[in-house]
Amino acid sequence: MPTPSMEDYIEQIFILIESKGYARVSDIAEALSVHPSSVTKMVQKLDKDDYLVYEKYRGLVLTPKGKKIGKRLVDRHHLLEQFLKIIGVDEENIYKDVEGIEHHLSWNSIDRIGDLVQYFQANPSRVQALNKLQLENDDE
Repeated sequence: MPTPSMEDYIEQIFILIESKGYARVSDIAEALSVHPSSVTKMVQKLDKDDYLVYEKYRGLVLTPKGKKIGKRLVDRHHLLEQFLKIIGVDEENIYKDVEGIEHHLSWNSIDRIGDLVQYFQANPSRVQALNKLQLENDDE
């Protein structure tokens, strides 16, 4: 399994390829706010570990393994965003909070959070009850 840093790169590469059709070192560096030399080092490591194929000056493509992990990482990110919205986290905190917790949860925990999101989406009255409880607690 990739390290948290590797996950960040794979996730961003997946997003760039999905949105632009390609991912260049400069695009990845800009998206992650890192130096291109750092991207090159990580891309070489990801190539060595079979998450992508990198050819110097030609670009990179995700391997099937890299695509699978990339999609799962993007899905995890979206799921955690949904969860935090449902439980009433302020919008301005959601992205930072997701970035802070996503690498620290097991896939089992992610799956259980997915179940909870599904439950709340199927039972909007439970979300309303939660919101009411939060308002009562905020008033105290």
